[in-house]
Amino acid sequence: MTSSQSDPGENQTISGGFILVGFSYLYKLQILLFLVLLVIYLVTLMGNLLIILLIKLHPSLHTPMYFFLVNLSFSEICFTTSVVPQLLVHLLVEDKTISFAGCAAQMYVFTIMGLTDGSLLAAMAYDRYVAICHPLHYTTIMSGRVCAQLLGASWTIGISVEVAQTTWIFSLPFCGSNRIHHFFCDIPPVLKMACADTSKHEIMVLTVSVVFMGPFFLIILSYILIISTILKLPLAEGRRKAFSTCSSHLTVVTLFYGTALITYLRPKSSSTPENDLMISLMNTVVSPVLSPIIYTLRNKDVKEAFRKTVAKSILSHNQTT
Repeated sequence: MTSSQSDPGENQTISGGFILVGFSYLYKLQILLFLVLLVIYLVTLMGNLLIILLIKLHPSLHTPMYFFLVNLSFSEICFTTSVVPQLLVHLLVEDKTISFAGCAAQMYVFTIMGLTDGSLLAAMAYDRYVAICHPLHYTTIMSGRVCAQLLGASWTIGISVEVAQTTWIFSLPFCGSNRIHHFFCDIPPVLKMACADTSKHEIMVLTVSVVFMGPFFLIILSYILIISTILKLPLAEGRRKAFSTCSSHLTVVTLFYGTALITYLRPKSSSTPENDLMISLMNTVVSPVLSPIIYTLRNKDVKEAFRKTVAKSILSHNQTT
């Protein structure tokens, strides 16, 4: 597939960066959109920071599952911060320009964190598999060394694959209009700006998509084995407790991969600029804010740690006054 421009005047090489058109068509609602997104972003930051703080403060949460959750929360903060602050600025100013370096940096961080998130969710699924299917060997299998290796593999996959892909994309020449009909430098809209044969790059994007789906298939395999084991438990109460230990993680996995699949793998026939923006907004803004909410509201251990922290803070305040 070769990128081409119908207007000969648009064959000039782009200089000075791109213009992120984003939500310009909602010019009457941009202040309202700014306020809504600002609140969501702040809740995302506070929710993930709260999870990290609670896990660090409570030794009862110093387990492999919460070790991975700390890293997932950190990654989520980086993921949403790579996109939302600039979007907020562009909702308030007329100049929506982003430099080539800024565009590349945004794509580096966003894609690295996205792939790393998927790998961390796979590591957490493996942890649940071991806990439910091999409970007697859990502490041996999920040792500190194994957790560190899984964490290292998650970050290595994300960094190595996405640095290669983003570097390759920004080695392309860009020409024609410098207006990107998106609110951040995502891969598909940036590739559309290229004025060279992008077929090899699109093959690479497809390859990365397959790599992205690798952790998803591992998660599915883990849950097939988990469900098979749970259904063999003799008591209904035991089955309920086993399912409850997986519910938060399974909900976050569904949310994360559901929005990602809709964003990047839906048919082009159903794609319009407005739909693309709204779906990407779900993936980059709404999904990250729901993850910490799910882990705090649906996770008994985290809720208990939160309750103890609040009670301790109130007691300490009363003693000082």
